[in-house]
Amino acid sequence: MVERRRTARARKTAARKNIRNNARKTTARKASTARRKSSSRKASPKRWSQRVTRESDALDLKRGVFTLRDPKRIAASLKRSAERSSRRKSGAYRSALSMLTFYINRAGKTLPKTQRDRLQRAKAELKRQFHRD
Repeated sequence: MVERRRTARARKTAARKNIRNNARKTTARKASTARRKSSSRKASPKRWSQRVTRESDALDLKRGVFTLRDPKRIAASLKRSAERSSRRKSGAYRSALSMLTFYINRAGKTLPKTQRDRLQRAKAELKRQFHRD
């Protein structure tokens, strides 16, 4: 049998590589564990846009306003909320339109096309109701 002998130098090089590889694996494990721990802390940072829609200073929205089927009813509800709000910092039209735009933008790709089109029509209707044609 032919036996391969390693020189002392080759053994040291191999040992250094093993140490580096093991260190990388340990670091990767620690990082993934840290990620898991941090994600299970609180759910509130993940749902900040839901909180804005619910507790906004601009408007007190009627529950389920963005899920209504009729764009005219969506616009009318937003207009009513904006005009009744005493905490808004800008005009009623601007507050209503910005809340509608905020909802569309935050929903992103998860918003079905039919619902997105309905909300876009609600924007146009909101303009009409505020006489901003």
